[in-house]
Amino acid sequence: MVKPENEFTWRDIEIGAIVTTPGNAIQYRTGDWRSQKPEYIFDRCIKCGVCAIYCPEGCINQNEEGHFVADMYYCKGCGICATECPVYVISMVEEVE
Repeated sequence: MVKPENEFTWRDIEIGAIVTTPGNAIQYRTGDWRSQKPEYIFDRCIKCGVCAIYCPEGCINQNEEGHFVADMYYCKGCGICATECPVYVISMVEEVE
């Protein structure tokens, strides 16, 4: 039996499930398993970008107004941005479907 070209099986995974192609996370929607999401109060924001620096996913980008906002497609809801924000702009709230 011949498998389709784009089908993965457990035999195709590297030993230890290591990632062998750097930068491949952009291909995966990693925000689907989030249980909390960031909520912003931009009145307090000083546009320092500390949240973006500490984001382990690199999913926080500056919008047109200069505020830093997480891309919910990739945000895992870890809360590091909220913890590191010096002026408490970000709070984590429960993700509701």
